[in-house]
Amino acid sequence: MLNSSTRHVLLLTGRPGVGKTVVVQKVVASLPGWRLAGFYTEEIRVAGQRQGFRAVTFDGSERIMAHLDLRGPHRVGKYGVDVSVIDQLADAELNLNPEVNLYLVDEIGKMESLSKRFIAAMRELLNSRALVLATIAQRGGGFIEKAKQTKDAELWEVTRANRDELPERVLAWLRAARQSAFIVRGHDNPL
Repeated sequence: MLNSSTRHVLLLTGRPGVGKTVVVQKVVASLPGWRLAGFYTEEIRVAGQRQGFRAVTFDGSERIMAHLDLRGPHRVGKYGVDVSVIDQLADAELNLNPEVNLYLVDEIGKMESLSKRFIAAMRELLNSRALVLATIAQRGGGFIEKAKQTKDAELWEVTRANRDELPERVLAWLRAARQSAFIVRGHDNPL
């Protein structure tokens, strides 16, 4: 947990397909020893065509979150959304835990915002002092817009021009935020 003067939320936004998830994956690969909670999303592709999205947690479990073949009342564009999967992710991965060094959420978007449990868990994280890195839809009202207005958040745009350098910038930001938290609490050996 961080002190009250330190920004603790970093939100990455940008156009769909610009590389937000790739930035997040590179950051995660550079954080050995950090205890992570949350998830990232991967596209499900068949013969080069996007068929849906799966959520992947840091223990390696995968769940189909949205797919062309999913039927039901919850839809975003052409994809059916399994809100129960998002609910399960929120319950299992987004609960405040002092053992967690970083909560990583990819993404705060229209699909995820269909889950009231996801919104509640994210509100709690954003209003806590926990360190949070999340990707967020560039457009969208409701919770997406409210999350961008979080008092202790920074919003960075991912572009084709900066996406290759962003992982290092994000890592530096996370390490500085974590270092600040350790100094405030009297620790001298941050990871």
